[in-house]
Amino acid sequence: MATASAGLAPAEVDEDGKEINPHIPQYMSSAPWYLNAERPSLKHQRKWKSDPNYTKSWYDRGAKIYQADKYRKGACENCGAMTHDSKACMERPRKVGAKNLRIREDTAKYLLNLDVNSAHYDPKTRSMREDPLPDADPNEKFYGGDNQYRNSGEALEFKQLNIHSWEAFDKGQDMHMQAAPSQAELLYKNYKVIKEKLKSQTKDDILEKYGNAATEGELPRELLLGQTEREVEYDRAGRIIKGQEKALPRSKYEEDVYINNHTSVWGSWWKDHQWGYKCCKQIIRNSYCTGAAGIEAAEAATDLMKANIARKEATEEMPTPLEEKRVATWGTEIPDDLVLDEKLLAEALKKEDQRKREEKDERKRKYNVTWNDEVTPEQMEAYRMKRFQRDDPMNNFPQH
Repeated sequence: MATASAGLAPAEVDEDGKEINPHIPQYMSSAPWYLNAERPSLKHQRKWKSDPNYTKSWYDRGAKIYQADKYRKGACENCGAMTHDSKACMERPRKVGAKNLRIREDTAKYLLNLDVNSAHYDPKTRSMREDPLPDADPNEKFYGGDNQYRNSGEALEFKQLNIHSWEAFDKGQDMHMQAAPSQAELLYKNYKVIKEKLKSQTKDDILEKYGNAATEGELPRELLLGQTEREVEYDRAGRIIKGQEKALPRSKYEEDVYINNHTSVWGSWWKDHQWGYKCCKQIIRNSYCTGAAGIEAAEAATDLMKANIARKEATEEMPTPLEEKRVATWGTEIPDDLVLDEKLLAEALKKEDQRKREEKDERKRKYNVTWNDEVTPEQMEAYRMKRFQRDDPMNNFPQH
């Protein structure tokens, strides 16, 4: 055992020569800084206040220190401290600095106006947004509400910087005011420079295009003499002979401008609740003028349409009995004297039905087919009647 303990380090000794257990944590063996201990000790863990050598006079309790009552040369002009100047002062900027020196016991903001209808004071955040003394002399009061500092000085510029960074981030730029304040401030300065340059360029373009009425250049002679388009005639005595009547205002649009070979403007002719051109009586705007030939063609088309309507009405008033005469309804050019035979038409209808059945059933089709290209009016009428009933493509057309 003696050989094994010979290689171990001896235990640490405190100020009194007593060994300290090596298993005691360091934060317990280390003495506080204000005890000025030179080596580890456990003396501070004991009741050291009961030590007869303990005294409370290591600093003067309740002793009055020196307090300046006037400004000292070289001190801070804002708070009056000798440790720094006004540029490095961390106190709020005071309206009355340390030079007309005032006491540090400023009146609390909630005691400036005790009226219940005065500015609201929030004790949780110690804020008073409105001015507690709005009717007081602004040269005598040093506090005008928290909004006074928010909307003036560098606070307003800082607010605009935040708004610019938010809008730039929403538009896709990698910008963050808290993460990279220097980058955000630099981009905001560049933005203001580009904005002012763009405004100046826009102003120059407008002045170049429309001119500047505020310049000191000479006015045109027409404006100096008050020249107008109104004609006035005077006699030798200075009386007005002509021009006393009120002049009609001119339109801002071009007058007497004809297009597409027209000799009159659009709207010079009206008929049946429609406007048109008087020169050709057309109701289609921007159409080409056809002149008198177009008027004659339109009148001829109107007369033909009226004649067709009258003929149709006369035909409907005197119908022909089916027992005496049957009129064919197929084709477009049919002689007026064409009469169908009822017997031949009945036979043609039977043959047409037989032909339709043979087309559907190929087993009934004959091998020897005779071809005849002569078609009677009755066969044509039968074909039309059967085809109209069965094979008309518009028969099953959907109706909306």
